[in-house]
Amino acid sequence: MTNVKKLPIVAMMLLVAAMFFAGSVKTEFDPPGKYEKILHNVTDMLKEAHYSPKMIDDSFSKKIFHKYFEVLDPNKNIFLKGDIDALRKYEFRIDDEMKGADVEFFKAAGQLFNKRMEEAALMYKDILSKPFSYLIDESFQGDPDKIKFAASDAEKKESWRKWLKYQSLDRYVDLIDTRDKNKDRPDFKVKPDEELEVEAREKVSKVLDRTFERYRFKFTEDDKFNLFVSIITNAMDPHTEFFPPVDKRYFDEQMSGRFFGIGASLVYDEGNIKINTLIAGSPAWKSGEVQVGDIILKVGQDKEEPTELTGYVVEDAVKLIRGKKGTPVKLTLKKQDGTVKVVTLVRDEIVQDESFARSAIINNGGSRIGYIYLPEFYADFDRPNGARCYIDVAKEIVKLKEDKVDGIVMDLRNNGGGSLYDVVQMVGLFIDKGPIVQVKDRDGKPNILEDKNREVLYDGPLTVMVNEFSASASEIFAAAIQDYGRGVVIGSTSTYGKGTVQRNLGLDPESGFLNSNSDLGTIKLTLQKFYRVNGGSTQLRGVAPDIVLPDNYEYLKFREKDDPDALPWDEIKKAPINTWRSGYELATIQKLSDTRLQTNVAFKMIKENTDWLAKQNDREYSLNFEKYQKERKAISATIKQIELLKKLENEMDVISLPQDANRFSYDKGKQDRFDQWIKNLSKDIYIDQAAKVTADMVVQRNLVQNKQQTEAKQPF
Repeated sequence: MTNVKKLPIVAMMLLVAAMFFAGSVKTEFDPPGKYEKILHNVTDMLKEAHYSPKMIDDSFSKKIFHKYFEVLDPNKNIFLKGDIDALRKYEFRIDDEMKGADVEFFKAAGQLFNKRMEEAALMYKDILSKPFSYLIDESFQGDPDKIKFAASDAEKKESWRKWLKYQSLDRYVDLIDTRDKNKDRPDFKVKPDEELEVEAREKVSKVLDRTFERYRFKFTEDDKFNLFVSIITNAMDPHTEFFPPVDKRYFDEQMSGRFFGIGASLVYDEGNIKINTLIAGSPAWKSGEVQVGDIILKVGQDKEEPTELTGYVVEDAVKLIRGKKGTPVKLTLKKQDGTVKVVTLVRDEIVQDESFARSAIINNGGSRIGYIYLPEFYADFDRPNGARCYIDVAKEIVKLKEDKVDGIVMDLRNNGGGSLYDVVQMVGLFIDKGPIVQVKDRDGKPNILEDKNREVLYDGPLTVMVNEFSASASEIFAAAIQDYGRGVVIGSTSTYGKGTVQRNLGLDPESGFLNSNSDLGTIKLTLQKFYRVNGGSTQLRGVAPDIVLPDNYEYLKFREKDDPDALPWDEIKKAPINTWRSGYELATIQKLSDTRLQTNVAFKMIKENTDWLAKQNDREYSLNFEKYQKERKAISATIKQIELLKKLENEMDVISLPQDANRFSYDKGKQDRFDQWIKNLSKDIYIDQAAKVTADMVVQRNLVQNKQQTEAKQPF
């Protein structure tokens, strides 16, 4: 996301609008229904404005046809092979539906799904009503790509049997292990194997009951259509998405760090949506009628009929409870004493300030290292004085400078990106001025986004932490710091690899596509690609750190390069920049870090363990108790060891800034979480390495400065 009001691409977007509306005028028909209208408008947007649109033809239709079943029935245990064959008349028709024909495929598939789903419900209940024998030597294939749709009911039931046996075995092994660990405790009830086997099946049954409740009560025709459109948009590239209106509002709330609600966090517990915590000063807290542990049975909007939460997950319930400021929401609550009470609350602004930038100080030997944590590049686009991450980071830098830190670590691990405008401004806090990132649409020349402010807020040693989950704006920041030689990037072998720009465009021509909160929904459309100032795209390849640390997620395949629909990498002309005079040699910093890592047993073992885990991904699972228990113990022990290895034996000296010591004193829950955050920092093996690298930079810079001062005093 970016703020279109502040970027020089408005002209390009107006051109997109012109193309879109021109395409709409030329249409030979008037789409008759809501679904047809949405799908037609989405198709026009994709064809006319997407950065690299795929041809919408029979080949595309075939891809969507098969992808829909993969997403709707990922375990291939709802539909039969004959069902897919019966629906093949739509295999080459979806492109026609996208161009204006009546929308029929998802409805036909959805109706058949509902029928087969009820049949599957009877199957799983019947299978789970009988005990499993774990002495038989058989296996379960867990890779959906290697599973085919069953050809008959008998084959389908056998597929369910193996899947349910696998799920039950996993819980049975867990119950057995728990019993063995606690059997000597006087207060622990030791249950026999037969009783634990029943309990394992009951646990699986409860999970499936909730899943099928969701299918029946929450997975409506609208939801199936939204899924259908999302699969179409994702086929263009992974980041082109369709948002129904309520999902778009939720997305905006996550970006801005504020929303209008009641100030209660929810948790899913045994089929119920419960109140988990209350925010001090919020409508729920002020009312005195809402308590932690209350179960929410229904949610009503003013005078409308309340919606029962049967089949809902937490995110669904949250979307219902949130809304416009000042509007009432009625909660039907089941209190802990069993009574049922209807409570009416008026929504008010809730600020998610725990997701904003924060900082701490690491005392590393003789150096004081400032640490800044930024979970996302958030921006409140709707309010001039709303939260902006670059402003908040600037405030943290000022506080750290006042505390006389010698260097700064910027932690962008797990930061999935956000506002492009903000990342440009944020890089500007650390450099003189100059190009930050190049942005190119599908037809135009690259547009260079620059920091035009000559002021540098912080000019000392800088280390940027990244990992596989660092994406988009995080990659722009890391790449710019790296290309300027402004600091050292440290982390896993590469970042995520999202090098594309999206804009939210409304789907209702009457209100205008720039109104991204259309009643028909919104399309988050890929319009441009990012390029580093060195000319290379961050797309697909991401950013390779200057210093690589063995990472426990390295073996998982979830980066952009692992998605077959991802756009390719390419490069353009370099943008001219003036590199930073760092006062240290990168090669020296790398050598010092490499020496430490070679003698670091923890990182060596993390690499060995993750390499081993990578080999466990693509295989069948034994349904024999002894074999499965042995396999699971090996995997669990490896994962547990990695988690322990990630924690320092000797904790770092990490403290909060004096002005932040009671940052959340108005809310005990938040303050406790902040204090725990500080404690967790002191154990983090990756932060420890980043702090040491920053300390190396401080030492090298001081050596260079001392040498220069000595030479300046020498007589001619």
